[in-house]
Amino acid sequence: MTSPSLHPAAGPARRTVMAAAGAAGLAAALTACGSGDDSSGAVDTGSTSGGTTENGAGGTALAKTADIPEGGGKIFKDQGVVVTQPSAGTYKAFSSKCTHQGCAVGSVANGVIVCPCHNSEFSVTDGSVKKGPATQPLPAAKITVSGDEITLA
Repeated sequence: MTSPSLHPAAGPARRTVMAAAGAAGLAAALTACGSGDDSSGAVDTGSTSGGTTENGAGGTALAKTADIPEGGGKIFKDQGVVVTQPSAGTYKAFSSKCTHQGCAVGSVANGVIVCPCHNSEFSVTDGSVKKGPATQPLPAAKITVSGDEITLA
């Protein structure tokens, strides 16, 4: 004879409740870790062009070419991109989300983009991994350079 509290119609099984609680906890942990909204460790470099504006070409104006240092770059936290100038007059853009655990990269200098969470380093030229623990390059972002204006496409 079974107790009424153990009867299947009394509610979900303990295993079902525990699995649901575990899934909810995992979802919350993944959201917190991979969220681009967390600004801890991120550097807000902004731009000297007065912020982000829409231009006539349909893209988002990021910066003036003079704002991006040669051999370095600038991180645009709100747009989720980092723009670099690996050599004079050559501009590249990449996602600012580290491919290791999704942290926002924190600095750009001396030819590398650095993630502050675990010190992964990426090339300013092509986004490739220069130093792990990241194993995947930063994905390229599409920008256009027209005159002295850099626009996120």
